[in-house]
Amino acid sequence: MTHFLTAVNAVIPFLIYMAFGYVIKASGLMDEAFMKRLNSLIFQTFYPIMMFYNLYQNAGVHLNMGKLVLVGMLGEIALLALLMLIVPKLEKENARRGVLIQAIYRSNFVLFAVPLTENIFGASGLAMTSMMVAIVVPFYNATAVVILEYFRGGKLELGKLVRKVLTNPLIFGAIVGGIFILLKIQLPECIEKPVSQFSALTTPLALFILGGSLQFSSLKKNLPAIIPAVSMKLVIVPAVMLAVSIIAGMQPLERFVMLTMFATPTAAASFPMAQNMGGDGKLAGELVACSTTASVVTIFLWVFVLKSAGLI
Repeated sequence: MTHFLTAVNAVIPFLIYMAFGYVIKASGLMDEAFMKRLNSLIFQTFYPIMMFYNLYQNAGVHLNMGKLVLVGMLGEIALLALLMLIVPKLEKENARRGVLIQAIYRSNFVLFAVPLTENIFGASGLAMTSMMVAIVVPFYNATAVVILEYFRGGKLELGKLVRKVLTNPLIFGAIVGGIFILLKIQLPECIEKPVSQFSALTTPLALFILGGSLQFSSLKKNLPAIIPAVSMKLVIVPAVMLAVSIIAGMQPLERFVMLTMFATPTAAASFPMAQNMGGDGKLAGELVACSTTASVVTIFLWVFVLKSAGLI
């Protein structure tokens, strides 16, 4: 019963935030244009504050992350290479190939990993998760651009790619947080308090908007592609990486942070990126919606199984 309640407490807040956003959108109190503006505002302002503060408040914590970084990133690279080989053999349309690959390897790591880790491990898990976000997000952004350009048949401009990664709001927040840690800069209490509160607002607001953005307009047509992609994303790949983490002898916190890299739903950013880079935008949006909805169940099950097995 204790493990069941832990899993419930970790996942139910996500469901409430998303359901509230969905209901408000359905009621007509906010439209698509408003949600897009608010989503952009959250991404450009709240996310970097959250990244900065998660690092800043754990400035004195000593982290031994070598194994986590090595195993996690090798896992991401191996998964991406495998998908680049397999997906083109199963899907004939280039516009859908890049979208499916993105959906399976690119996770909503930022939005889900930080609060999940905090719910289970407390503040001690935030520093490690935030550092992994600073490593994983540039990888996701850079590889997603390369993949979508490749299947669109476009030319890749290295300078533009580097600029895009370095100017990402999440990376900017992490860089500023790193500078404060290196220079041992302390915020006055009157500034740290509002920064802390803005940081705490990020996840509820982002999940609220995500819930309001869920769309299932052409779901029936795309189900033959969606079902295997979501199954790979939320069940098969996390199971493989969990086995790898056990073989690698990871500690419970390391294991959980890595699992959140692979077991969380498809990144919401993959939808607008696909739309703007010649991908199948409808399929991308439905993959985000379906994986996000299904993840409420699968994340609950992963937490319950890991707790019951004594792995976290």
